[in-house]
Amino acid sequence: MTDYIPNYDDIVSAAKAIEGEAVRTPLMRSEALDKATGCRVFIKPENLQRTGSFKFRGAYNAISKLSDEERAKGILANSSGNHAQGVGDASRVFGCNATIVMPADAPVMKVERTKAFGAKVVHFDRASQDREKILARLKDETGAVVVHPYNNAMVIAGQGTVGLEIAQDLEAQNVELDRMVVCTGGGGLTAGVALSIKEHFHQAKIHCTEPVGFDDYKRSLESGKLETNAKTAGSICDAIISPSPGTIGFEVNKNLLHSGLVVSDEEALAAVKFAYEELKLVVEPGGAVALAGVLKYGHEWTGQTVAIVLSGGNIDPDLFIQAIS
Repeated sequence: MTDYIPNYDDIVSAAKAIEGEAVRTPLMRSEALDKATGCRVFIKPENLQRTGSFKFRGAYNAISKLSDEERAKGILANSSGNHAQGVGDASRVFGCNATIVMPADAPVMKVERTKAFGAKVVHFDRASQDREKILARLKDETGAVVVHPYNNAMVIAGQGTVGLEIAQDLEAQNVELDRMVVCTGGGGLTAGVALSIKEHFHQAKIHCTEPVGFDDYKRSLESGKLETNAKTAGSICDAIISPSPGTIGFEVNKNLLHSGLVVSDEEALAAVKFAYEELKLVVEPGGAVALAGVLKYGHEWTGQTVAIVLSGGNIDPDLFIQAIS
């Protein structure tokens, strides 16, 4: 299933697989956010998800689809921290050994929590080493199964349950959706959400959102081919820095996304502060870029109904203090 492109039915199946394990996070409203943007905004707070981000959904779904024999070989993954925790916790539930290749500059809290789930952590230098080569070497040495953070159809299907829940909750309120704004790194969450939202709201415009200097998805949508970033590090939005869009997710997103949005690190930090002060939620910078996007561009969408995902809340205390002060 390496080249398999997931579809809406895979997301419905994933929702059944994760039921009882993943948290069905609420769909929130904020009068302050509506006032600040001029839109009617619905907020999906995946920072309240198990392990502190949406990543548990995809990791659990992907591992659930493996055979007992495959799980016995162990699980391998590369991640800056949120997928690491998702894989670590899901592997613990299934009784698997997990090894995670993580950047040496990953937030300390993410590293420690990954280890707390029982996973082994292997560090690499994000600026000078190729994580894919390290992952391939470990796979050859151990025979473990690689669960890629975004270039995996069953991971994408699991992440798509975020969009499915948004759609179901909006339909229960008889609300039509005009726009969907998603935090985007490799594009797995965005692809899954796009599949779900387009199934329920055909006319909705879907936007990926990225940090300045790491807008490979926006550029890829515009050129129609996979673009890469000049740098592999240099943004506080560490959770959504990827070298290039995942090929599987891009096959979905190139047909379903309307456009890409770009926000600065300063705007992401301002969104972290807004989430704390107005929503009473702790969100990490990479998990706040969709909020930053609607705060930045919402005035262009006055009167429209917009949904956003707060994709994660695993922020180091020092950075959080910097943001809110």
